[in-house]
Amino acid sequence: MPRCATKGAPIPIDPGVAQESLSPKAPPLTTEEFARAKQIYFERCAGCHGVLRKGATGKPLTTDITQARGTEYLKVFINYGTPAGMPNWGTSGVLSEAEVDMMARFLQHEPPQPPEYGLPEMKASWKLLVHPDNRPTKKENDLDLDNLFSVTLRDDGKIALIDGDSKKIVSTIETGYAVHISRTSASGRYLYVIGRDARVNLIDLWMKEPANVAEIKVGMEARSVETSKYKGWEDKYAIAGTYWPPQFVIMDGDTLEPKRIVGTRGMTVDTQEYHPEPRVAAIVASHASPEFIINVKETGKVLLANYQDLNNLQVTEINAARFLHDGGWDASGRYFMSAANESNKIAVIDSKERKLAGLVDVGRTPHPGRGANFEHPKYGPVWATGHLGDHSISLIGTDPEKHPEQAWKVVETLQGQGGGSLFLKTHPKSHHLYVDTTLNPDAKVSQSVAVFDTRDLGKGYKVLDIAGMAGLKDGPKRVVQPEFNKAGDEVWFSVWNGQDQPSAIVVIDDKTLQLKSVITDPRLITPTGKFNLYNTQHDVY
Repeated sequence: MPRCATKGAPIPIDPGVAQESLSPKAPPLTTEEFARAKQIYFERCAGCHGVLRKGATGKPLTTDITQARGTEYLKVFINYGTPAGMPNWGTSGVLSEAEVDMMARFLQHEPPQPPEYGLPEMKASWKLLVHPDNRPTKKENDLDLDNLFSVTLRDDGKIALIDGDSKKIVSTIETGYAVHISRTSASGRYLYVIGRDARVNLIDLWMKEPANVAEIKVGMEARSVETSKYKGWEDKYAIAGTYWPPQFVIMDGDTLEPKRIVGTRGMTVDTQEYHPEPRVAAIVASHASPEFIINVKETGKVLLANYQDLNNLQVTEINAARFLHDGGWDASGRYFMSAANESNKIAVIDSKERKLAGLVDVGRTPHPGRGANFEHPKYGPVWATGHLGDHSISLIGTDPEKHPEQAWKVVETLQGQGGGSLFLKTHPKSHHLYVDTTLNPDAKVSQSVAVFDTRDLGKGYKVLDIAGMAGLKDGPKRVVQPEFNKAGDEVWFSVWNGQDQPSAIVVIDDKTLQLKSVITDPRLITPTGKFNLYNTQHDVY
């Protein structure tokens, strides 16, 4: 990867607002080095290791650990990465030799802490660009919204809307930096996106040309946004959860006006010790109750926030396991399957009974995205997760009524290409399970995907050279996030290159596993996440 392959973009947290905190016992840093190291850490590292470096998906990097390890030890891991998902920042060319050395020294100083961010700051950032009264009363374009894809253009601070039939970019829309997810509203009219810089954009898909109608910055770093889906409350509220400060905010669904902020600092579920940075990870909207289901990463709590009465907000705490991260629904839509990364578990939340249904031991550092549901030929309905830390794909039984012996247990473990998996996906109309290995340090593995036949899992997987199909030349060409079209007969993959290099989206025919189309466009800058609007709206995965 050339030095400019992942050229810097706007970063989630402004390093200038975090005060210097030099430690006398740590190796020296100049003022200029400290400022540059803060920028690199907030941009590249804080998402996994935390602003305060207490760890979650990544290992803790507190000074009692880093000073004991020393500069040379830290340089090895920063430079080479690990098969467990730690990127090889040095050998990939993202960081120079001098920067690797600088970061190893920086990590031995106390972490600089950004300021808090509350209602005054949110309201100051809030922009109602088009009032609801001035929006269309009916759809004004000819777009097939059910087969439209919202594609993150990570380092360009935009999303691309791509037509699933023509494979053409309909438009690109300004958003926050490195949009983490796109969520379709319950009605299908609105699209909510959130950047890692905690900027939320509300896009009206009914307009002649879909565009932003409201935006707000809800913190300094964030990952999650969702919209209310319970019957009678469709599109009424939106919710966003932040990494910094650790909190969530409930907003009006059609304006993004902030209504209620709830902090998540508190005690961990295991040792019941206070944690200062319990970040909000995945959020899903319950179909069983007027509630949002919220993962609080570091404390290991799942919160059920009932939005019927925001003035008397009822929040139910469910103890699960520490380091909750991503997850999705089982096929029935009743059970929320949530990965607790560094606990190596999947927590099962019963949205109907509003309690923990099970804790399932899986492989090392599960990272399912939303997971994958399919009918196992022997064990009935299962939900699958891949892992950052090992080769395995865990299949968990999800039918406590018809298959009680298998419910909330790993019924089979598949072996994939390697660690570094971020997403896996299938579709109710497909018999294929696609597993990426985006963060694997081996280029052949990170540039390809494993494909299992769910009718005959014992025969192993086929490897599809997705990056090779894209026909790109130089660059890391990491392949990330399989996503189906509405019909379930195509699966799309991002071939994620550097900001100054051509990227692509490769479309595979699900029946034949043959190349169907390669989408290239100068506007397709660092594509990562892709969200088919129908599948996202209806939780199809």
